[in-house]
Amino acid sequence: MTRASLEKEPHEVAAMFDGVARRYDLTNTVLSGGQDRMWRRETRLALGLKPGERVLDLGAGTGVSTLELAKSGAFAVGVDLSIGMLQAGRARRPTVSLLAGDALALPFADETFDAVTISFALRNVSDTEAALREMARVTKPGGRLVVCEFSHPTWRPFRGAYMGYLMRALPQVAKRVSSNPDAYVYLAESIRAWPDQEGLSARIAGSGWRKVAWRNLTGGVVALHRGFRI
Repeated sequence: MTRASLEKEPHEVAAMFDGVARRYDLTNTVLSGGQDRMWRRETRLALGLKPGERVLDLGAGTGVSTLELAKSGAFAVGVDLSIGMLQAGRARRPTVSLLAGDALALPFADETFDAVTISFALRNVSDTEAALREMARVTKPGGRLVVCEFSHPTWRPFRGAYMGYLMRALPQVAKRVSSNPDAYVYLAESIRAWPDQEGLSARIAGSGWRKVAWRNLTGGVVALHRGFRI
């Protein structure tokens, strides 16, 4: 079993995701009660992609999110740190463009993309602000950013029940469906430690993005944060 620490050493994170790659898509669907499909669709719609545009899908994993983005007619490129995830994605989705890369040193020239997105992966990067600045570097002036990430439910009774699910039920469910259930203990802890909607907005606004706003999904279990390249 491989589990990254909350210090987020890149090799630990990559190894952890290598360990969950085989059943990653199935596990996400089971743990989210099928909500993951809606979250991917809403991310695509929030980006406002047009045919012919270029969009970067950072932390793409097996490419299921990249495939969703391509439904817009845009040219979507997925990048991930985990070789195991990329190998699983290439086997399942051979038509999707998937590349190995680090969020802190993207293998693209300045102002390459019309839009950039990262779903459920910014939380796993060792330096959040540096990753946001790197995403701004590869985005054209005026281009769009959408961060889809777990957040803090807004209704207090639901928030308490949700946190209980994260720390107790989620690891138990993961044991039944995941190829590396111990990794989901880390994922639950990282969600609990992640900043709320306002806190993440402040980080985005301080990293080269303007007009930052957010919208809650599933009662704040997930939030979409959108910004525009300065």
